[in-house]
Amino acid sequence: MAMNQPLPPVIRDPRLDAHDGLVHGFFSRAGGISTGIYDSLNTGPGSADKPADVAANRDRAGAALGLGRGRIVTAYQTHSADVVTVETPWRMDAAPRADGLVTRVPGLGLGVLAADCAPVLLADNQARVIATAHAGWRGVLGGVIEATVAAMVALGARPGRITAAIGPCIGQRSYEVGPEFPAPFLGQNPANEHFFRAAPREAHYLFDLGGLVAACLVRAGLTPVPRPTLDTCALKDRFFSYRRSVLDGEPDYGRNISVIALSE
Repeated sequence: MAMNQPLPPVIRDPRLDAHDGLVHGFFSRAGGISTGIYDSLNTGPGSADKPADVAANRDRAGAALGLGRGRIVTAYQTHSADVVTVETPWRMDAAPRADGLVTRVPGLGLGVLAADCAPVLLADNQARVIATAHAGWRGVLGGVIEATVAAMVALGARPGRITAAIGPCIGQRSYEVGPEFPAPFLGQNPANEHFFRAAPREAHYLFDLGGLVAACLVRAGLTPVPRPTLDTCALKDRFFSYRRSVLDGEPDYGRNISVIALSE
């Protein structure tokens, strides 16, 4: 795929778009240079794709947002509630283990990688504090949303001023879970029952990850956040999806990137 092709298309959230001095975007799998099962904007160094192609794709995403080369940082994501405050960019192979990133540094793109998990972008533009959160079910259960908001508050943000947007993730109709799955969520908060409904298979459930992430943001003090509407698993030709790759018998999968940055 030619390097002089148009830059990747950007999905923007109108609520974040309303803030001056802020750039952000959720990216699909379109607009990159990777080939095969990674076609084409694979930005995940954890995949078996060519590292040079992954790096080039990340720079293409950055260019689409007006960021310089090497200005996007992502963590080594482990489905934890660990959050890192970012002061300077790091190499892909030197990323810290974390699932939340927060910064006050202009021109530094905080990225979050996902392939069904929910990418969350957050900003208190008055305090000039931004963050990302990688919200899979383990991270949500472990408190990654609350930990990320707390890290923003430590830098001067206020929950009531934070605008958050949840990017494309696996939709409830695509996310069947087993009979044991709801128990820890219900034990944590009985109201979480709302995010499970009966699946066609007996004793199985369909899990609304995006809805639960939205609820966690409200519980952390934010104003109501719209649920995501794009299902990464169902939209096979538009997004990378771990679950879809398993269903299709593919040996690996690419990652979608979402980025937020304060303008310089």
